[in-house]
Formats: sequence, C-alpha cells, structure tokens
Amino acid sequence: MLLLLAAPFAGLVGMTDWRRFFLSPTDGGSVVVSLAYGLAALAVIALLGTPLAYWLAASKGRVRDAAQLFLLLPLLTPPLALGILLAAFYGPIGPVGILLERVGGIISNNPPALLIAGIYAGLPTFVIAARGAFAEIPAELAESALTLGVSRRQIFRHITLPMARDGLGAALALAWVRGVGELGIVLIFAYFPQGMPVRLWVDLEDGGLSATFPLLWVFLLAALPLPLWLLRRGSKR
Repeated sequence: MLLLLAAPFAGLVGMTDWRRFFLSPTDGGSVVVSLAYGLAALAVIALLGTPLAYWLAASKGRVRDAAQLFLLLPLLTPPLALGILLAAFYGPIGPVGILLERVGGIISNNPPALLIAGIYAGLPTFVIAARGAFAEIPAELAESALTLGVSRRQIFRHITLPMARDGLGAALALAWVRGVGELGIVLIFAYFPQGMPVRLWVDLEDGGLSATFPLLWVFLLAALPLPLWLLRRGSKR
C-alpha cells in the first residue's frame, strides 16, 4: 500500500525532462503569487482560528453546536460549489459586491478575492485540527492554576498554548496545503492573479502533462516540506 501511494511521486522523477527543466516567466510569477497570498491567508487563519478553536474545545451547549455546524459547511461543500457561492455573495451581483461597487471596490478575480479564497479553503481545516489539540489538554491544569490566582489569559498564554503547540503546528500545516493548493474555489472566484494551481491547469490545457512538470516540482516543494516537517516534529514529541 505504501509503495502504491509513493509510486506517482517516484514516477515523476523519471518522467521529467531534466534537460528542458525551466520555468516560464508566467510560471515564476504564479509561484510568487501563491506564496505571498498563501502566507497572508495563513496569518489571518491563525489569528482568527486559534481563539475560535479554543472556544470550541472549552465550551459546551447549543451555541457551540451551532458554531460547529457553520464551521463544517464550507469544509463539506465541494470546492467548485463553494467558489460559486463566494462569487454570488462577494461578486458584482452579490450583496457585498453591490455595496462595494458603490464606493468603487470589487471582490472578484483580483487579489482580495484570492485572499478570501485561501481563508475559506484553509480556515475550517485549521480550526477543526486546532480544536482537537486544545481538547487533549487536561482541564484540571487550568482549574489548578485558577486556584493559585493565575488569570485565564496567563493560563492560555503560558500553559494552554505551549501544550497545544505541536497540534497547532500540524493544524497550520494542513491549512497551508489546503489553501495554497486550492483550485476549485479560485477557478470560479479568484482566477486572477494566477497562483500555481491555476497556472498548472493552464499549462495542462496548453501543453499537456509534460508541460506541467517544472511548475509541479516547484509546487510540491513549496507545499509539502512545511507540513511534513511539522507533522514529523510533532510525532517525535
């Protein structure tokens, strides 16, 4: 089974024409776009998703259950359908798009749309994984610290976050791969500026499979090392 999973990656080594291995200027630009907007989306995901994940892990009741339902909606929706929903809501004919158009703004096939697409792609994955990391921390630790006069903010900063660090790192890694590799949403909602997934699609359409290999190598090297390192580091701990 492991050999079956690894076979396509090993095959890529042999199928690549290393004598003609080069990136076109357009392919190089897509690398910059994916890395820049992927990192920006990841920062927003970490900033907004960490407190949400902690609240989901620590709270109970109907409000928490409703919040989890809303979190699962974008995660379970097929990416292409989610792209249509985002275009209908944020685009020129949507309620947000109509309001923005009045002040000269637009969110469709432009940098803000690409950033939003990355957030929608990665945020649910991050929150669910981070919630699991927070849920594994024994509640008795926080309760004991409270009896000693430690504030909840100090508990979160000095006890909860350090203990959940590896799980949060794994959650960020999964969100990174999910966001930087998203194609279905961006095809509909954020085709421009073209990141690596869209550029791979264009290269495939224009030149066939072999034309995608140089950019595919860069894409794999950009997307995989960080999550593999974080997951390996977490397993060692």
